[in-house]
Amino acid sequence: MSQTSTGLPTREEIQAEYKWRVEDIYANEELWQVDFKKIKDDLPKIAEYKGSLSQSADKLAACLKLRDEINIICGKLFAYARLHRDENSADAKYQALVGKMEGLLAEAGAATAYIEPEILAMAEDTLSAFRNKPSLADYNFYFDNLARQKEHVLSPAEEEILSRSVEVTQASETIFNMLAHADIKFPELTGEDGKTITLSEGRYRSLIMSSDRRVRKDAFSGLFGTYNDFRNTFAATLAGNVKKSIFYAQIRKYNSTLESALSEGNIPLAVYTNLIDTVTNNLAPLHRYVALKKKALQLDSIHMYDLYTPLAKEVTFNIAYTEGQKLVRDALAPLGSEYADILNKGLTSGWIDVYENKGKQTGAYSWGVYSVHPFVLLNYNDRLEDVSTLAHEMGHAIHSHYSQANQPFSKSQYTIFTAEVASTTNEILLNDYLLKNTTDKQKKLYLINQYLEMVRATVYRQTMFAEFEKDIYDKAESGETLTADLLDGMWHELNVKYYGVDITVDKEIDIEWARIPHFYWNFYVYQYVTGYAAATTLADKMLQEGVGAQQRYIGFLKSGGSDYPINILKNAGVDMSTPQPVELTLNKFSYMLDELEKLTTKS
Repeated sequence: MSQTSTGLPTREEIQAEYKWRVEDIYANEELWQVDFKKIKDDLPKIAEYKGSLSQSADKLAACLKLRDEINIICGKLFAYARLHRDENSADAKYQALVGKMEGLLAEAGAATAYIEPEILAMAEDTLSAFRNKPSLADYNFYFDNLARQKEHVLSPAEEEILSRSVEVTQASETIFNMLAHADIKFPELTGEDGKTITLSEGRYRSLIMSSDRRVRKDAFSGLFGTYNDFRNTFAATLAGNVKKSIFYAQIRKYNSTLESALSEGNIPLAVYTNLIDTVTNNLAPLHRYVALKKKALQLDSIHMYDLYTPLAKEVTFNIAYTEGQKLVRDALAPLGSEYADILNKGLTSGWIDVYENKGKQTGAYSWGVYSVHPFVLLNYNDRLEDVSTLAHEMGHAIHSHYSQANQPFSKSQYTIFTAEVASTTNEILLNDYLLKNTTDKQKKLYLINQYLEMVRATVYRQTMFAEFEKDIYDKAESGETLTADLLDGMWHELNVKYYGVDITVDKEIDIEWARIPHFYWNFYVYQYVTGYAAATTLADKMLQEGVGAQQRYIGFLKSGGSDYPINILKNAGVDMSTPQPVELTLNKFSYMLDELEKLTTKS
C-alpha cells in the first residue's frame, strides 16, 4: 500500500496489517478502566508504608515492588491512551483518557515521593543488612545510584512539594510551544511553481532545500523575520526556563545546572566540555564542506540559506514499504540472527503503525511498554527517508525489547544518553549498506551528501547548540540577564565560529535560537552528538571485527539501565569519556567529504 494519493485515508480505510495492535495492551477500554481503578486503590496502600521502611527488609521490598507494579501499570494505561489518541488526535474520547492519565501520574508521583528520602535517612548498617536479602537483589544498582545522589535528595515533605511544583514550573515551555506552534503566523511567499503558499515550520524544511535560490532566501527571511517580531517574548520564555532549571539545581545543592543535568546518568562534566573542545578543534572539515558546497553550487558567495541545498540532482527512490522492510533486514544483518528474528517479529506482529491517516500524529517515535512489547509510529510515504526512519525507530524498539526481556523493571529503563545509540547505529548500518550496493552515480552522490548533512546537522550543529546552552547558563548563573540582544549576539558569533570564513552569516540567523524547542529540555542536545559518535564507533567495530563486536553490542542492548551509561557503553567497546569516538566520527566525515569531492569533480 502506498500513500501517494492526494487525499488522506481515514483510520478505518487503513488495512489491519499496517496498524499497530494497541489491543495487545488492553483488549478494550473496560479492562483499561479496571487497571485505572486498581491504581487509584493502590496509591493509598503505598502511602501506608510511609515512616516504616526501616523496620524490615521485607517491608522495604514490598513497598518497592508495589511502586514498580504501579509504574508498570501506569505505563500501560498511559501508552494505551496516548497511542489511541495519536491514531486520530481529533478523537475526544482518547484526549480525555490522556488527560485522566496525566492527572493520575501526578498523583502517583506525589504518593511515592517519600520513598527515596526515607531510604536515604536509614542508618547505613541497616540498609547494608537489608541489601543482602534475596527480596531486594533486583535493587542493588538502584541503591548504589540513590546513595550517590544522597546529598541532593531533600526531605519527604520537600520532595512532595517539588513533585507537585513540576506542572506549575512548565509555564515557560508551555508558552513557547503555544506561541511557536499555535499563535505565530508566518507570511505567504511564491513557490517554485509560481503559486502563493503560506510559510510554516513544516514547509520551511522543504523550501530551504529548494534548488531555486530565490525560494529558499524568501523562506529564510520569512521564517526568521517572523520570529524576530517576537524576539523579546521568546527571550523571556527561554530566560524563564533557564531560571526554572537553575532553581531546581540550586535547591538540590548542585554546583551548577549542568552538573545537575548530567548527574542523573552519572555523566562526568568532562564528557560535555571535551565534546565541545573536540568538535571546535575539528572545525576545518566543516569549513571545507561549506567551501565545497559553495563551489559545487557555483555561488559567488554562500549564505546561511544555501546550507541545506542538496548537491546531488533530484533522485527518486520510491521505495514501497515491503521493499523498505527488506532493505532494513539486509542492512542490519551485521547485528546477527537473534537480532534479525526480533526485527522480523516487530515488522510482522503489530508493533508498527505504518501509514498516515486523517488526524494521525505526525513524525515518528518508538514507545516501549513493559510486559507487552514496543510500539512504533511511522508516517511511511515510500521515500528513502522513511526507510531510514523505520531502521531508526526499530533500533529504539529492539533496544526496549532486549532491555525489558533481560532486566527486572527496576533496571530496565535505559537513559537518554544510551537511547540514541541503538537507533543511530541502525541508520549508519543502513547508509553503509546502501552506499556499498548502489552503482548509480547520482544516487551515490545523493547518499554521500545525505550522510554529510547528517553529521553536519547532528554532530556539528548540535554541538553548537550545546555550546550555546552552556554559555547562556554560565551567564545566567553569574547574574546576567538573558535579553534578546545578548542571545542574538551569542548565536551570531557561534555561527561565524562553526561555519567559517567562506560563508556569509546573515543577520536573520541571529534569532534562530528562538525556534529551538530543545533549549527547554536543559542540556539534552549534547546526547545527540555522543549518541551519534558512539553509534559510529560501534557500527564500525561490527563491520570490521564481526562476531565479537556484535556480541558486545547485543550485550549493550540487554543491559538496559543496570549500570551507568558510560560503563555500559565501555563494555560494548566505546569509551565516551575520551575524545576518540567523536574524532573517529569526524575522520569519517572527512573521508566521505573526499568521496564527495571526487564525484563532484567528475560530474
